[in-house]
Amino acid sequence: MRPADSEHLYQRRAYVLAQTFFIKDNQQELILLAHKYDFDMLFFDQMVDFQQAVLVADEDDLLVVDLDVLYSLQTADGNRTLFLRDLFKQLPANRDYVYLQTEKQSGRFLLQQMLVESNCLAYAEKPIANDKLVDKLFNLFAQARRNMAGKVMLVGLQQVFDLAILQERRIQVIEHHELQSLQREVRRLQPDIVVISEAQYRRTESIVRILKRNLEADPNLEVMLLTESSDEALARRAVADGFDSLIMHKASDVLSRQLINRLGKIRLARDLISRDRATGLLNKIGFQQAASELIKQAEQAGKPLGLAVIDIDKFKTINDTWGHYFGDIVIKRLSLHLSSHMRAEDLLSRFGGEEFVMLFWDCELQDMIKRLDGMRIGFNALVFEVAPGQDKQFSFSGGAAAFPALRSENELFLHADAQLYKAKQAGRNRIVG
Repeated sequence: MRPADSEHLYQRRAYVLAQTFFIKDNQQELILLAHKYDFDMLFFDQMVDFQQAVLVADEDDLLVVDLDVLYSLQTADGNRTLFLRDLFKQLPANRDYVYLQTEKQSGRFLLQQMLVESNCLAYAEKPIANDKLVDKLFNLFAQARRNMAGKVMLVGLQQVFDLAILQERRIQVIEHHELQSLQREVRRLQPDIVVISEAQYRRTESIVRILKRNLEADPNLEVMLLTESSDEALARRAVADGFDSLIMHKASDVLSRQLINRLGKIRLARDLISRDRATGLLNKIGFQQAASELIKQAEQAGKPLGLAVIDIDKFKTINDTWGHYFGDIVIKRLSLHLSSHMRAEDLLSRFGGEEFVMLFWDCELQDMIKRLDGMRIGFNALVFEVAPGQDKQFSFSGGAAAFPALRSENELFLHADAQLYKAKQAGRNRIVG
């Protein structure tokens, strides 16, 4: 179990139910690696102990189950006593689990089906290297902090989708009925998906071509046609005109979940382009696109914004002393630390290397500096285990800029970057605004 004095060091935990040599013989190395990523691993070899731990686990904790434990519970005195599905039911409900399986087990389709039907967050095949397993678990921690969100525009449609289901997933729904301003609003609002009614398309068959051929429109925009008939001629014309997909009218809850699934795939595809693979944060491209949109919204709403650029102090020394692998751990831990201080309406990105850029919604300059100082002090307190029994602490410096004093994303970034340089020159480990 976790030492009592480590409670304040590792706010996230992975609870692991395992009995086989793969886990038990590697516990100490796994724990050490996990500590470097700022989470702890707690191991259990009895179902009843694991069940009790899960009941008190935090919502952000990960729950890992080695399937070999369930197989061993399935047999008593050489006789099969319990079905595997019954053992899955013994795991506390309303939680998702990460399942570890062998190569032989992974070849059984029915088992995979059972896993995904048994509150499966993810599954992995073992043997898996210790560092790979810990890195995968870290990625799950990072993914859990991303927002699903999304934006859908409905053209010529009313009360077709279940708004409660969409709002629960933080999906913004925009109803639009005025064709004269449609392409302007699509360009301004940048929805992920535009859904057009069959009736609207029949009235104006050029509608999707108008949207798709505007050079200023999002090239990744997906346009869907909601049909009420099985008119094959209409379907052929719609595909030729440029619709990405056609969906049949059905119950509102089914349509809504279908839309959510499609939006999830679109977001995943965009993440490959706009997100940093190591931390899951926005990359430079993703941040610049999102920041430009947020600046437009702030201008329309009369809200202040704050942009900050931060940089880990003496990062080259960290890499040279403990290696690039450890430097990556410092970057990943900082990404989680910063994420925990960001609101849903704020933006956080990794521009590359050890540099992070943030945009704070509805935030004056002095309030932003105060928030950044809190993040800086919190990061100073994080303990990094560079070797067994040897701990180190690190720092970062930051520069800040404010909107509307500075108007564009580029102006804000250049000013904040100049302020960061002043912070470095003044001795590091400080915020300059």
